Amino acid sequence: MVSYKTTDVEISLDKPITIVRRMPSKVNKILDCFKTTRGSERRTSIDLEKKLATWMKSYNKAIKILLLGAGESGKTTIIKQMKILHFQGFTDSERMEKAREIRGNILECIILITKQMSRLGIEIKNKQNIQSFDYLWSIDLEQDFVFTPEFFIHVKKVWDDPGTQESYDKGPSYQLPDCAKYFLDRVSQVADPDYVPSNEDILHSRKTSTDIQKIEFQMKVPKKYGSGFQNFWMFDVGGQRGERRKWIQVFDGIHTILFLVACNIYDQFLPEDPTVNRLQESINLFKDVWSSRFLQESGFIIFLNKQDLLKKKIESGVSIGNYFPDYYKHTTNLLPNSAKNPENNNNEYMRTRSFIRDLFWVKLLIFVQIILKYVRVLHCCCNQKKI
Repeated sequence: MVSYKTTDVEISLDKPITIVRRMPSKVNKILDCFKTTRGSERRTSIDLEKKLATWMKSYNKAIKILLLGAGESGKTTIIKQMKILHFQGFTDSERMEKAREIRGNILECIILITKQMSRLGIEIKNKQNIQSFDYLWSIDLEQDFVFTPEFFIHVKKVWDDPGTQESYDKGPSYQLPDCAKYFLDRVSQVADPDYVPSNEDILHSRKTSTDIQKIEFQMKVPKKYGSGFQNFWMFDVGGQRGERRKWIQVFDGIHTILFLVACNIYDQFLPEDPTVNRLQESINLFKDVWSSRFLQESGFIIFLNKQDLLKKKIESGVSIGNYFPDYYKHTTNLLPNSAKNPENNNNEYMRTRSFIRDLFWVKLLIFVQIILKYVRVLHCCCNQKKI
């Protein structure tokens, strides 16, 4: 018999050839590690599948509401209201974060108001305040700013200047945030190092949404509808033109669109396109959302927001007819809860909000033959009692 041996293979010439692999001990150890790893990965996979199944069960049971609307229509304020109503409100750390956000709102607003004075041909009325104006104009908004007592002293002097007030009155011409007067009137309070924002302060605070936010909450179901509790998932996305490309990411599985409209913006124009009226932009945007093939099965609610600011604007003498001439020939169809009062026929505020409502209604009647998904809601989302 002739045979040959190597470390890995044995060959015998008088027997059928057999090949025997002798694995080095290091290789065996490595293979054992792989076996352990595969077992661990399997257990992890099973755990993930269980968690996914639990999440999908919760996902399928929850009513999903998507907040949509143009920029600064009040979507994020609705999310804040839900947090106040259905949770314990805001934690101490969250309130501290909001305090800095509010101080940032003050800085942004006072700089914007005073910078517009030269464009509007408005002079500083009290020459003793020139130093305070110069101080504010020297601030670089691109850098992190430390809010010192000196800053708030200068803001107070500048805000009290009649020239600043005149520039504020022309705010709609340069997109002044709605929160400007609310916080600038409270500068001394916000300047306190121990300042803790109230719920109302937080509701008025402003921060541009650049991501997708979600809040989950429960509501008790009345007995006549079966009792128990219903889960809700509410999503908020940015409303500026540059953020709308993200909307499609959350369209899947949405039951209801809550479309918000800021009713006080009929005399304002888009920062992105000064030729486009902001209220008209909301109407156009709603038509686009309504016709989306991804939302054919979704219900729609139109939330005509900022009624308090609408009323103040009308009382100041700014008529919607200057921007929407059809208002003057509009046949008033008052809202159901106000139709009983004949005096409302001559009420400019009631006529204006009825007209804004019908702007959306008429556009939809032209756009589709049957309106089945349209619901009207009139509120101010900063009003905790009405919410």
